[in-house]
Amino acid sequence: MFYEQVENKVILKKIGSFDIEQTLECGQCFRFYKIAKHNYIVIAKKRVLNIVQNEDEIIFYPTSIKEFENLWIDYFDLKRDYDIIKQRLAKIDKYLFNAVKFAPGIRILNQDPWECLISFIISQNKQIPHIKKIVENISKRFGRPISSIENKEYYTFPTVEKLMLATEEDIRECKAGFRAPYIIDACIKIKNGEVNLENLKDLSYEKAKKELMKIKGVGPKIADCVLLFSIGKREAFPVDVWVKRVMEYFYFNQNVQLKDIQNFAKKYFGELAGYAQQYLFYYARELKLGK
Repeated sequence: MFYEQVENKVILKKIGSFDIEQTLECGQCFRFYKIAKHNYIVIAKKRVLNIVQNEDEIIFYPTSIKEFENLWIDYFDLKRDYDIIKQRLAKIDKYLFNAVKFAPGIRILNQDPWECLISFIISQNKQIPHIKKIVENISKRFGRPISSIENKEYYTFPTVEKLMLATEEDIRECKAGFRAPYIIDACIKIKNGEVNLENLKDLSYEKAKKELMKIKGVGPKIADCVLLFSIGKREAFPVDVWVKRVMEYFYFNQNVQLKDIQNFAKKYFGELAGYAQQYLFYYARELKLGK
């Protein structure tokens, strides 16, 4: 991996297995805006980042070498060798071979656990454009402004302490609906230490999942999303409607229970389950497999 700073830009070269569109559009995050193909604005780490990708390089701005090394390399998981991961997945079966070939540029982000948790609580029974809008509403109302680009204001995601000040009605006004009391419960349990997000990385996958499910409205799927996309538990295998469809389509040929899919994924994909989930999800959704 080679990168250099030119004015307020960091230009990344010689990096494989990274496509910004595939990475952002595969359902793992919600704070991004598409400007054009391979041109995105990302809000993360209390920053606003423009990303432009072409055949030879990826341009990140405004940022610096120091910020890039301290924040963005980890956020985009740039130190991990995805070529090895894809080779291992492609050898498992023809379905993963095709899924990896279809979207070889997916990387799993390392997001902020608190924002990831609330975002996926919001995601219940919602499509991605609606999720993005609700997260934006909450950020605009309870976060703080961090940048203005072309007359559009961007905001940080609110801290636990700030969101604690909101009433259930306040959160419902952000279009969160029935999820509002779940968000309030998450605030309370994290603030009083009943659930410690910072300690989840030190727990086993199973124990970390149980901890998250102490929060109202957090079931196995949401817990797995948080563990995979922000806690680094790459064995997590979130099962949403698209993943269920593709798993039934390829591996079961019939309607099956979520627990059966989970058990299968644990045994069949092992420690690579989270990666398999992302490639299969994107593949199934884009091609509308099993619909």
